[in-house]
Amino acid sequence: MTATPEQPVCSRAGCRAAATQSVVWRNPRIHAPDRRKVWLACDEHAPYLRDYLAARSFPVSVSPFEPAGGTDRTGVEP
Repeated sequence: MTATPEQPVCSRAGCRAAATQSVVWRNPRIHAPDRRKVWLACDEHAPYLRDYLAARSFPVSVSPFEPAGGTDRTGVEP
């Protein structure tokens, strides 16, 4: 599914599909325990992004993406 201009898109390089999953992670070497980064993913790329982060021993979880008001196409609040 291709994203429309107002829909957040997958964070995988080159993918323009609509985001359906949130990949929440942190790098414990540089991020405090309460700091979390979020990549958005389509159904096809969520496992790839999760595995990429897990291979680096980063804490990572994947959950359904539920857009909130006030986000741009990347899912980042202004």
